[in-house]
Amino acid sequence: MSAESLFVDVVRSGFVESVHRARVLAVAADGSLVRVHGAVDALASPRSSVKPLQALAMVRAGLGLTGEALALACASHWGEPFHAEGVRGILAGAGLDESALRCPEDLPLDVTTRDGILRSGNGPARVHMNCSGKHAAMLATCVVNGWPTESYLDQVHPLQRAVRATIEELTGERIAAGGVDGCGAPLFFVSMLGVTRGFRAMVTAEPGTPERRVADAFRAHPEWTSGTGRPEARLMRAVPGLMVKGGADAFLAFAHTDGRAGTVKIEDGGQRAVVPATVTALTALGFEGPELDELATVSVLGGGRPVGEIRVR
Repeated sequence: MSAESLFVDVVRSGFVESVHRARVLAVAADGSLVRVHGAVDALASPRSSVKPLQALAMVRAGLGLTGEALALACASHWGEPFHAEGVRGILAGAGLDESALRCPEDLPLDVTTRDGILRSGNGPARVHMNCSGKHAAMLATCVVNGWPTESYLDQVHPLQRAVRATIEELTGERIAAGGVDGCGAPLFFVSMLGVTRGFRAMVTAEPGTPERRVADAFRAHPEWTSGTGRPEARLMRAVPGLMVKGGADAFLAFAHTDGRAGTVKIEDGGQRAVVPATVTALTALGFEGPELDELATVSVLGGGRPVGEIRVR
C-alpha cells in the first residue's frame, strides 16, 4: 500500500504524452485495506457514482420499480432507444410525461442514436439526458408519497432530505458539504472511504432488503445502468457479482457480492484514465480474466490505428 497517487500514463508512439494522477482504494471481503493510493479519506465528489444510494432512498420511500426499470433509476445511460423508452415507461407509470423532468435537455451520448435523431430533424430532449432515469424515478417516488413534483430537486424537498439521510447512513459519514450536480440534482460530498462503505453495504445486505433489491437489479441489467458497450457494463459482465458505477469528473465505485470493493478518482477529472486504474484495483483484490486484461489498457489512436496506449505506470 502507498499513500502516493497512482500514475496513469498516456503513451503515444513510445513517448509519454500525458500523465494522470489517481486516488485508488481497494478493500478485501472483510473490509480491510488492500491497496491505497492518494488521499482517499479527503472529501470527494462522487457525482453519478452515488446513484445506487439515491435509488435506495427512493425504494425505501416506496418506489416500486423492479428489474430493468430499477436499474435505469441508477443509470448514467447512453441514450440508446431502450433507455428513452424505459424513462417514458417510468413516467407513464406515475401518470406523468417528459414535461415533468427537470434535468437539462441533451442529445444521446450513443453516437448512432444521436446521429439518427439529428438526421430526423429532431434535437436535444430531457428524456435523452443521461440522468433522466434517476429523475423519472425521483418523480415517481414523489407521486407515491404525495410530494410536490415541481420542486423535487430542491435541497429541502422531502425526497432530497431522504436521499441525504440514506447517504449519511450507508457511508457512515456526516455530509460536510453539498452542491449541485450536472443534472441539477443535489450533490453531497463524502470521502472515497465512505462511498466504498456504502457500496459494500448494498451488495452484502440480506436478499430481499431494499439494499439488495437495488444492487441485484443493477447487476442483472448492466446495459441499462450505462450502455450496451460501455466499460462499466463490460466490467460487470467480466466479473459476475460486481456492481460498478462511474461518475463525471472521473469517479468510479465498485463492490462485489463477497464484500470486496473500492473507489477510484482521477485527480484532474480525466475520464480516459478511470478504467485502467479500476482494473488495477480489481486485480489487487484477486479478480482476473481475459476481459479485465483487455480493459487494463486503452488504445491511443493515430491516423485511425493504434499507436500507443493509456496504462497504469
